[in-house]
Amino acid sequence: MRFVLLYSFFISFFIFSPMTISAQTPETTIAHLMAPHTHGKLRASINLGNPILANKDPVTGEPIGVSVDLARALAKKLNLELELVVFDSAGKSVQAVQDDQADVGFFAIDPKRGEGIHFTKAYVLIEGSYLVREGSALKSNDEVDRAHTRVAVGKGSAYDLFLTRELKNATIVRAPTSPTVVDMFVEENLEVAAGVKQQLQADLKRFEHLRLLPGRFMVIEQAMGLPKARDAKAHDYLSAFVEEMKKSGMVAQSLSTHKIDGADVAP
Repeated sequence: MRFVLLYSFFISFFIFSPMTISAQTPETTIAHLMAPHTHGKLRASINLGNPILANKDPVTGEPIGVSVDLARALAKKLNLELELVVFDSAGKSVQAVQDDQADVGFFAIDPKRGEGIHFTKAYVLIEGSYLVREGSALKSNDEVDRAHTRVAVGKGSAYDLFLTRELKNATIVRAPTSPTVVDMFVEENLEVAAGVKQQLQADLKRFEHLRLLPGRFMVIEQAMGLPKARDAKAHDYLSAFVEEMKKSGMVAQSLSTHKIDGADVAP
């Protein structure tokens, strides 16, 4: 009888002991749900094709920008080592998350991408603009969707996805990456180039006799995302993290630090 009582106590202690249960804190649980395959690492997919989000440090060559700052903040909060998985285009960056080669990424919200990625709400809003030659007959964004008008876009970019749905008459010509759009536009003598307004403004300094059409053809909502197959608790945690970073002023400070103009913190 005494043996049975001691055995019961022994089993109860190790199964139901508060010490055993408390070993898993909320942060470690979420960290495991967020990055279940990497043993203490958070893999963040970084797209260098959008200068609003990320760029290379001119001195060190390391990735810098608001998306890198957010990735570091998230890894620190989860007590995980950060591993940056760097790509030169949005399409490749998206694919990495969809294929579970990265745990989180930074993308424009789009319904097509939403088939495999869970998005937070936007943290930054940026503008998509059109660029044409000075002598072009095109004067407004509404005039672009015409037969015989060829529009250069970065393959797999938010503008590619959006314009593929919206343009009914113009022809889309895809450059390998967003930063090479204007080069293709010039080399192939195309009629329009589409992209991030700030990228196109930078390209105006490289080429003569080009101009931007006034206004914007779309507002791009930049958000964080993770594979849709991740646990709902990971989705909720990432969404709350983004809202916290906006509310605390971290996103605004990062944009200021990296001297990013023309991008607004999302409400």
